Amino acid sequence: MGEAVRAYGLIAAMWIRSTMTYRVSFVMTTLGNFAATGFDFVTILLMFSHVDALGGYSLPEIAFLYGTTSTAFGLADLVMGSMDRLGRRVRDGTLDTLLVRPVPVLAQVAADRFALRRLGRISQGLLVLGYGLANLDVGWTAAKVAMVPLMLLSGGAIFASVFVAGGAFQFWAQDASEVQNSFTYGGNTLLQYPPSIFAKDLVRGVTFVVPLAFVNWVPSLYVLGREDPLGLPDWLAFLPPLVAAVCCGLAAQAWRLGLRSYRSTGS
Repeated sequence: MGEAVRAYGLIAAMWIRSTMTYRVSFVMTTLGNFAATGFDFVTILLMFSHVDALGGYSLPEIAFLYGTTSTAFGLADLVMGSMDRLGRRVRDGTLDTLLVRPVPVLAQVAADRFALRRLGRISQGLLVLGYGLANLDVGWTAAKVAMVPLMLLSGGAIFASVFVAGGAFQFWAQDASEVQNSFTYGGNTLLQYPPSIFAKDLVRGVTFVVPLAFVNWVPSLYVLGREDPLGLPDWLAFLPPLVAAVCCGLAAQAWRLGLRSYRSTGS
């Protein structure tokens, strides 16, 4: 593990030095990333210009949901966002060059073309989260205050595990980046809205099958004092770290299986 982290850091640092060679370009792309991701929240603001609540949730509550999932996803995207390029490497045979290096393949794939511009997404999510926290009508306790950073870190780990599992799937599918994106980018969009507007079967799916609900839905219901649409107990709100650990373990197993099944193109 230590070797993988060190290798990841060295590769990411190399790409950061390359990026900072053109600082104006870096600033422009980061601002562009900030603005592009901000359009999602602009859509929500447009909705609230016509309604007072969405699924029974006020604008600050939606901002809280939006900010927590966007920040958590942004952290995972920054660290693991390059995993969606794995299918291309499998198809054209360039993955072979990574296999012959004395560095863990996962670290190489994840750090490949490390994009510091993704900080724009994280910054935008934090700003919306700050607005939501400043305007929420919540009786804050020590547990609820601690829940916020817990959600961000655990949610980032859950999204990161989905990135890795999606990358592992590409060893067999080879052209499945869009399938992976449906769970990562699609999951992020889903979690920006309250669970009350979705069918219960969908809520069950993202709670018990692909547990994205533990990124923010389940702990947010505890923070906001809302009832769970599935009638789940409040203590589940404290499980995101455990869920994240299980997801990371399963993703690691999927990665090992996928890597063992890889057969070179022979080119």
